[in-house]
Amino acid sequence: MNKKTISTIVFAFIGFILFLILTSSTFLTIDAGERGVIFRPFSGGLDKENVFLPGFHVVAPWNSMYVYDVRENQIEEEMEVLSSNGLTIKVDVTVRVHPEYDKIGYLHENFGKDYLNSLVRPEVRSAVRQVIGRFQPEELYSSRREEVQSMIQKDIESNLSKNFVTLKATLIRDIALPERVVNAIEEKIQAEQLALKYEYILQQERKEAERKIIEAEAKSRSNQILNASLTDKILKDKGIEATLKLSESTNTKVIVVGGGGDGLPLILGGN
Repeated sequence: MNKKTISTIVFAFIGFILFLILTSSTFLTIDAGERGVIFRPFSGGLDKENVFLPGFHVVAPWNSMYVYDVRENQIEEEMEVLSSNGLTIKVDVTVRVHPEYDKIGYLHENFGKDYLNSLVRPEVRSAVRQVIGRFQPEELYSSRREEVQSMIQKDIESNLSKNFVTLKATLIRDIALPERVVNAIEEKIQAEQLALKYEYILQQERKEAERKIIEAEAKSRSNQILNASLTDKILKDKGIEATLKLSESTNTKVIVVGGGGDGLPLILGGN
């Protein structure tokens, strides 16, 4: 084999290698829901200002294109944290996030494509620990869970936004207290409800007693007024009215006007 043939084979092999490099590295397609950021080792390094949109792109083989999925990602985090009194509580939290579309370069520079594990998860854990640590177990069990969720959302959102990640939602799926604590809380709640029930009954009894006292005082006052107004003449008039009504009865009777000792009519006989 002569030198010319060897040279031809070498050049053909080099050309084939270059073809493979160019076809695999130079032409790139970014899909919908993705963005790209390019690193140019010979001309400025990472280009943070220019973000590549979905579509077909040509990239020099010595440059590197990093493609990011910018759709929402859901992270579920189960962890154990301490309440304000040192009690261990299990918390199950879900967050939905996505990177800021036009800040992919800055996110790549600081955290890389694995930002969900290098940035988001640590921030979620930190926020949950800080917020849960401000509350008593009784507060987490019932009345203030929505407030806790809102506070965690606010803390995570504040920290992620500084690093070009958008927080869409935070959800506390479960807060699990030790069984003995749950039993103690439920017993306390039942005792409080029972006490409120008895207090209500006592209030009703007191109101009923007050009503009866007022009613009795009213009757007593009414009788006093009535007694003070009843003269002998009024009593005689009332007696006459009653006698007249009796006289209208069908029973046989004899009425003697003025026959009574007090001057009232006297009724004699009758069937």
